[in-house]
Amino acid sequence: MRAPARMSVRLRATLAATAVVAVALGVASAVLVSVLAGSLADSAAAEAERRAAQTVEMLTVPDPPVVESPLVVGPDVVVRPAQPGVPPPTFTQNERFAVASVPVMTADGEVLVQARASLHPAAAALDTLRSVLLPGVPALLLLVAGLTFIAVGRALAPVSAIRRELADITATDLHRRVPVPEARDEIRLLAETTNRTLDRLEHAVDRHRRFVADAAHELRSPLAVLRTRLEVAPPQPLTTEALADVDRIQRLTADLLLLARLDAGEPAEHEEVDLGQVAAEEAARARPRSDVRVDLRIGPGIVVRGSAEQLRRLVANLVDNAVRHAAGAVTVRLAARGGEAVLDVCDDGPGIPPDQQAAVFDRFTRLDEARARDAGGSGLGLAIARDIAVRHAGTLAVAGGPPGAVLRARFPIG
Repeated sequence: MRAPARMSVRLRATLAATAVVAVALGVASAVLVSVLAGSLADSAAAEAERRAAQTVEMLTVPDPPVVESPLVVGPDVVVRPAQPGVPPPTFTQNERFAVASVPVMTADGEVLVQARASLHPAAAALDTLRSVLLPGVPALLLLVAGLTFIAVGRALAPVSAIRRELADITATDLHRRVPVPEARDEIRLLAETTNRTLDRLEHAVDRHRRFVADAAHELRSPLAVLRTRLEVAPPQPLTTEALADVDRIQRLTADLLLLARLDAGEPAEHEEVDLGQVAAEEAARARPRSDVRVDLRIGPGIVVRGSAEQLRRLVANLVDNAVRHAAGAVTVRLAARGGEAVLDVCDDGPGIPPDQQAAVFDRFTRLDEARARDAGGSGLGLAIARDIAVRHAGTLAVAGGPPGAVLRARFPIG
């Protein structure tokens, strides 16, 4: 029952049109054969009556022949006395006939004229018709199916173009629009409605991005002033806690600003970046957890194209995340494999559960053990790292664990 739902509109339309034509042709063929058979039978009966009428005219002349026994006038006409108990004349039964019987009163009494007409021509005509219909109807159905499939495909081509364009449109290129066909039909209305919907969506997304960017930007100045005042204030526990909160808010503000720029689709720089140098510098940077050792295994001469600032942020976010969850060691590996730069950041922590390995890249997502306030994460680090990787034609995914976690980023070399 569910199989037709998986068929394409093109195939369903073709099957429906072919079925309708098949029923129509079947009914028409049956009616044609039936009418033709009846017409040919009537013609044969009329021919038999005509022959009987000719014989009747012969018997009604002034000196008709005397009929004392069955008189065979011709191969298809017999005249016999109309006497009870006398069997009718016997015709040759090698083919079917239409028979006409006419009683005639003659000077010698009543006689019966019987004439026949062969039905063989009618049967031959019907056989010829069937021999044409049997292969002709399926061939015509195949032709109808093929033409319908082509016609529906051409009619749905604009729909396929609209679908492909919509599939390619993402949050970073909402300026794109679906193609509008020239024909003024329902598909054109669909394309125009889709483009108007995209206009409204683009406007709403732009407003949201501007709001986030403006809010984050407006927060930077008062936060900087607040941080300065707390730094010059007399040391006390409350001041230290307030400085830590301000630091987290500043990092969150910076993350929101970066996400707003990434979402806005700002063109990234396409300069040559020594990814090994960037990874080494960011991995060696001091971090709050001094008890975690960061080991480097960097291959030489691995250069990619992109924004050095964004790639530096990607490495920093991956290493920060690993240090935050590590038990005591983090390893940063960079190597060239198959034309790609492969960056692995590994830690010996509890790892990422398999059912959460995709969710960790969502914005504002933190694992349960990282929700504590002192963990320091905002839930944006991995989301930003993934967006940066995608903008550089790369990928970022969980490649190992638990135990431990391996986050692997891939970039095309050169």
